[in-house]
Amino acid sequence: MKVTPEHNERIAKMIFASVYPHYVNKVEKKGRTKEELQQVIKWLTGFDDKKLQKLVNEKATFESFFEQADLHPNAHLIKGVICGYRIEEIDNDLTRKVRYLDKLIDELARGRKIEKILREEKK
Repeated sequence: MKVTPEHNERIAKMIFASVYPHYVNKVEKKGRTKEELQQVIKWLTGFDDKKLQKLVNEKATFESFFEQADLHPNAHLIKGVICGYRIEEIDNDLTRKVRYLDKLIDELARGRKIEKILREEKK
């Protein structure tokens, strides 16, 4: 699937707070916790619970959300297909970051172990 400029623009303007409850619902329906979800988001973005809540309250767009994020150096290890798109082939930086988040949440909901989701490189 080819990511279009219109698709990228739509994702950039999407409000994180409008999607966050769906993330929570998705993982909780599969027996995972909101705390695990926040742990995954913190790993990817560097946001603690307080900062995450502030962004939700501010109704930050995904563009603003990821502008403020300190993306984990191992985020590039997130690969695969999510929402019909192969992550490593997405050329728009913001869209790729949003799909990183989607992929991590999907893995959490599917029961993958936190250690695997957080993609810590082997030493």
